[in-house]
Amino acid sequence: MLEVKNLNAGYGQSHVIHDASFTAAKAEILVIMGRNGMGKTTLFKSLIGIIGTRSGSVKVDGAEVTGLPPHKRVRSGMAFVPQGRMIFSTLTVFENLISGARGTVERSTLDEIYALFPVLYDMRGRKGGNLSGGQQQQLAIGRALITNPKVLVLDEPTEGIQPSIIKDIAKALREIRKLRDLTIVVSEQVVSFMMEVCDRVLVIDRGRLVHEANRENLDADKVKRLLAV
Repeated sequence: MLEVKNLNAGYGQSHVIHDASFTAAKAEILVIMGRNGMGKTTLFKSLIGIIGTRSGSVKVDGAEVTGLPPHKRVRSGMAFVPQGRMIFSTLTVFENLISGARGTVERSTLDEIYALFPVLYDMRGRKGGNLSGGQQQQLAIGRALITNPKVLVLDEPTEGIQPSIIKDIAKALREIRKLRDLTIVVSEQVVSFMMEVCDRVLVIDRGRLVHEANRENLDADKVKRLLAV
C-alpha cells in the first residue's frame, strides 16, 4: 500500500534522509523507531510532501506521488498526523474534524470517529485549545480519518501524553486498522507503545534505516539498545 524506494531528503545543504527504502502492506501497522534528531520527522514530512525529496520514489497503492504537493497526496490516499498535533485551537472539535474534509462529510464517517474517540463526541462543541494533550491527539487522528485514507502517517503520537491515554491511542489504532483495513505508519520513541501496536518495526539512525524486524521475531531489548546508542 505504501512503497518508498531510495528516498533522499533534507533541508537546504543538510542531507538528512539517506536512501530510505521500505514498504507497508495493506492493513499493516509499521512503527519507525528512533531517537530525537535521527530523521523521523524529516522522513515523514517528505512522505507527505511538506519538504521535497531530492531523489527516490514514494508510491501509494501503486500510484506515484513523489513531487506532488501535500493536498494532492491526501487525495491519493495518504493522511498525516503531525508531531505536536497542530489542531486549530480557536475552532470547535467538530470544526476541527471537518476542516480535514474535501466536500461533504458522511454522517457515518463522523459516527465512526466518535465511536473510536467518545470524548470527541462529548466535547464536539468545545474549542480545540481547551482540550488536554491526549484529547488533542485523538482529535488530530480523527481529523486525518475524515479523508478516508488508505495510508495513515503519524509522527510521534505519544509525545507529551500521559500513560493512560497512550494505551487508549494504541487501542484506537488497532481498532482503526481492523475497521478500515488501513495501513498505518507511525514514528515513535516509546518501546512499550511500539510493542502494543506494531506488526513490524524499523529503526532509523542518523537518517538511515539500520534494523528491521517482524513482530514474531522482534527483540525489544535490541531495539532499546539501538535507541540508546
